[in-house]
Amino acid sequence: GAWTRQVDQFALQAARHQAPGQRVEVLVGPLDARLRLAPCLRAEPYLAGSARLWGRSRVGLRCVEGPTAWNVFVPVTVKVFGAACVAAASLPAGSVLATADMAQAEVDLAENPSSAFTDPARAAGRTLTRAVTAGQVLRESHLRPRIWFAAGDAVKLVAHGSGFQVASTGQALTPGIEGQPARARTESGRIVVGSPVAQKEIDLTQ
Repeated sequence: GAWTRQVDQFALQAARHQAPGQRVEVLVGPLDARLRLAPCLRAEPYLAGSARLWGRSRVGLRCVEGPTAWNVFVPVTVKVFGAACVAAASLPAGSVLATADMAQAEVDLAENPSSAFTDPARAAGRTLTRAVTAGQVLRESHLRPRIWFAAGDAVKLVAHGSGFQVASTGQALTPGIEGQPARARTESGRIVVGSPVAQKEIDLTQ
């Protein structure tokens, strides 16, 4: 009843705050039927821990005014709609994605914890680790990460700031796996950490 509406409004507001500019929908699930809550004049919803309201989540609800203080967790499903890359046709595992294999569609980005690709250029050229069906959202977990360089390779080290870019060279100490930090040694012997961003290139911008 009233609490469901309260949790719904609270979750909707919090989810909109976390996904600004995107269409958000919230479905409030039922409380455990075995719970017998004491009467309460005023209950307050709150975010449980550092919970991000994304996909299947939960919202805390506590009685702040009533004979018995109680605290429960209400299951919620948060849908966040946005444009993302989907497979234009069914593709087997092992396929190398080309731009023509992708289409844009409005999808529920929060349906899966693995992030969806919004830019086809970031997915193009990568290998599918599993088969996908036409219309399926392409997510980070579907694709093998690119390996931009091997440990021991000479690499270009770049750092960007507002209106400037600094570049130098160094030697990779770890493989350059996309999405994972890589370490390198500069010519002066300093150890630096950055993100592998291109063929034999590490971005040191923090």
